[in-house]
Amino acid sequence: MPVSRSGAALAAASAAARGALLLTALGWSPGAAPLAAQAGPASGSLVIVGGALQDAEIVGTFIELAGGPAAKIVVVPTAGGGSDDSYGDECRCIRQLRAAGATDLHVLHTYDPELADTEAFAAPLLDADAVWFTGGRQWRLADAYLGTRTEEAFHAVLARGGVIGGSSAGASIQADFMVRGDTNGNRLVIGDHTEGFGFITGVGIDQHLLPRNRHFDLLEVIREHPELLGIGLDEDTAIIVEGDAFRVMGSGYVAIYDANADLDLNGGGFYFLQPGDHFDLTTRTPTRGSPQAENVRGVDRVRGGGNG
Repeated sequence: MPVSRSGAALAAASAAARGALLLTALGWSPGAAPLAAQAGPASGSLVIVGGALQDAEIVGTFIELAGGPAAKIVVVPTAGGGSDDSYGDECRCIRQLRAAGATDLHVLHTYDPELADTEAFAAPLLDADAVWFTGGRQWRLADAYLGTRTEEAFHAVLARGGVIGGSSAGASIQADFMVRGDTNGNRLVIGDHTEGFGFITGVGIDQHLLPRNRHFDLLEVIREHPELLGIGLDEDTAIIVEGDAFRVMGSGYVAIYDANADLDLNGGGFYFLQPGDHFDLTTRTPTRGSPQAENVRGVDRVRGGGNG
């Protein structure tokens, strides 16, 4: 019998009680490494979705942050791996945004980094209000755009106050440490590609968390790179990153993997945030409901907390 979302969440929550044992087996010990400096964009916003996006509020929030239905949105479907011919101006990759009311949509795609490094190819981004990365394999985005004028133009969208969003592969590519970037398949959490675009830094982002039973997988990343913060996104669930904080939206959960957190409730290596929760990246502090609300129970900082 298939496991329901609620059943999967309960199983994952109870499994978290075994997280500390698994971390120990992997060679991790609390407080063993200095923290990396987590940081969101200095300007602009990120919408980072865990795949299988259906939530109209998430899509609407992305469009609103872009400036409304008339905002210029560039959609990048390269992660999907389809033929170049399938990514024309009427690509299915724009249908969800168009159905939500967006009217100025442009498709930008190549697998050729030399083409992506030309001014002509990057030109549609120069006045874009937003960029959306679709799902597929995140290493394809890295191979096509890392180190090119096009990647510079992505960052420029943020720098002038725009919004960058993406789902599934389009979520993982947004971090500086790219999770599941192996060209031979998506089972290796640390693969042959680990460099993302770095719109949010000091983190690794995984997606499709509970439906694919991935809730223990980021522990491997934290073992190898304990200075990083791991963020696991459930399907149809997003974090909205503005400055050095984010809030959770959607229908599922966000798991936080922090090598320097003391998890009083279950002793595990991760804990869950729910829709409406907030998270401060600079202090690695979660709060319920709003930034001014009480901290999430059972999550304390080792050595007093904070990055340094």
